[in-house]
Amino acid sequence: MNNALRLVNVTLDYPDGLGTVTALDNVNVSVDSGKVLSLVGPSGSGKSSLLAVGSTLIRPTSGHVLLDGTDVSELSDTELTTLRRDHIGIIFQQPNLLPSLTAVEQLIIAEHLRGQSPRKAKPRAMELLDVVGLTDSANRRPHQLSGGQRQRVNIARALMGNPTTLLVDEPTTALDHERSEAIVRLIARITREFNVATVMVTHDTEFVPLTDGVASMRDGRISDSIAA
Repeated sequence: MNNALRLVNVTLDYPDGLGTVTALDNVNVSVDSGKVLSLVGPSGSGKSSLLAVGSTLIRPTSGHVLLDGTDVSELSDTELTTLRRDHIGIIFQQPNLLPSLTAVEQLIIAEHLRGQSPRKAKPRAMELLDVVGLTDSANRRPHQLSGGQRQRVNIARALMGNPTTLLVDEPTTALDHERSEAIVRLIARITREFNVATVMVTHDTEFVPLTDGVASMRDGRISDSIAA
């Protein structure tokens, strides 16, 4: 087991008028491969900022972000783009599926953007739709899918690049209790089966026991943590 994702003494400051706002204040987080860390806290506590830094979309003001042992602070923007493409899967709060594409095409186009031909990408896409329980819905478009099914397509799409880290932003916001629990259980299962390190921001604290650890955020700081 290894720390696929580590944030070490990470601080993130935003300019605010003549001063600055500290979104992350000396944050330390470590997540092992095959584990899910739930990230909880009130709105404005820094959860989204942590995901943005962990996904390398924003460089921290200070501190270090390590992905699979690589300190990303030493990489150029081009190198960061490559690392993000090859190592990180992002599951957004809203699936943002293209309305004209079928479920399998949503995955194929994601791989096409990485330079893979549609013909070569389709077997992998079908395999992942099977993993998330959507084999029979591969040829349905988003308006023909339920909210839970659309989120499952979102999850499968994030796995297309064989990431080592999954960053998940409030995956159950628009779902009822039953579908929410099913999605969290699916994320936990995928984390184990694909041996990825997962950070999941969630407001549904009742599902935290389904994950391997929890970190509570407040005012940009980790106030309490049980490591994943």
